[in-house]
Amino acid sequence: MFGWGTDIGVDLGTASVLVYVKNKGIVLNEPSVVAIDRDSGQIIAVGEEARKMLGRTPGNIVAIRPLREGVIADYDTTERMLRYFINKACGGKKLLFKPRVMVCIPSGVTGVEERAVRQAALQAGAKQAYLIEEPLAAALGAGLDISLASGSMVVDIGGGTTDIAVLSLGGIVCSKSLRVGGDKFDDAIVRYIRKRYNLMIGERTAEDMKKQVGTAYPQGKIDNLYMDIRGRDLVSGLPKNINVSAHETFEALQEPVEQIISGVKEVLEKTPPELASDIMNKGIVMTGGGALLDGLDALLMEQTGLPVHFAEEAISCVAMGTGKALSMLDVLQSSGLVSKRVV
Repeated sequence: MFGWGTDIGVDLGTASVLVYVKNKGIVLNEPSVVAIDRDSGQIIAVGEEARKMLGRTPGNIVAIRPLREGVIADYDTTERMLRYFINKACGGKKLLFKPRVMVCIPSGVTGVEERAVRQAALQAGAKQAYLIEEPLAAALGAGLDISLASGSMVVDIGGGTTDIAVLSLGGIVCSKSLRVGGDKFDDAIVRYIRKRYNLMIGERTAEDMKKQVGTAYPQGKIDNLYMDIRGRDLVSGLPKNINVSAHETFEALQEPVEQIISGVKEVLEKTPPELASDIMNKGIVMTGGGALLDGLDALLMEQTGLPVHFAEEAISCVAMGTGKALSMLDVLQSSGLVSKRVV
């Protein structure tokens, strides 16, 4: 049974939820999907089980993603999903004492969106709910010492948002949050295949394409990289199989990738000269699942002229950062970097 002073860090992402438990590390990494019975309102499955149902459910069951573009789109479902994940992370046992929970939020959220996340965490069983901005959590999780009077730049590409920030002296100097991420990559692939081949494919197929043949930077190897995909022909209405090349995914992904590159350049333009010279030495640190898109680091390097590195655990970086933030709460609260509300 979990005892006094349990600390839980939650990376409440659009695509997946990662939960960090103090002294245990990342204990849970599951998709942010909930399957609900439309008639009774009862939850049928959460996480990986529910993701398998996306696009494959009968009429009375609906598989939904309660977070869109980094913010809560369906409050009740988010709260129930969060409650399920917190209980599962705690071994499914009854909590002797309510845990302290740190949840990360995109740097561009409004006060209303912030309150919704905090309220959902409290309703899901948290004793105290703290919020931390995603780029700050990503920097902490990547092992950057942001307390120094030296500039560090983080680009965190999640499922729904991309957070770009320059940090120094324990705070965010300048930042930008874009509503572009892994989901927009998938949408771009779906649109491209529909326009070019008159073929309708699902989210999961688009995601598989992104992972297997998706690329942001055309290099030699992509010429002979192909993937078979299946979908519904929009002319005949029948199932159809086509062969798609990596070069085609490059064309499909150009628009969302360009938005991320522009966002990085915009933040660099606002960065004070002293910090810009620090970033030239240290380079840009990339975190988040979306950052793993093939060739994105090479393209960013070419476009900015700066070195680009991946954080060691790019996908779990933010969740680990929320855990670290809980262990240094006093410092972060005194500098106003973590907001708190207690019931």
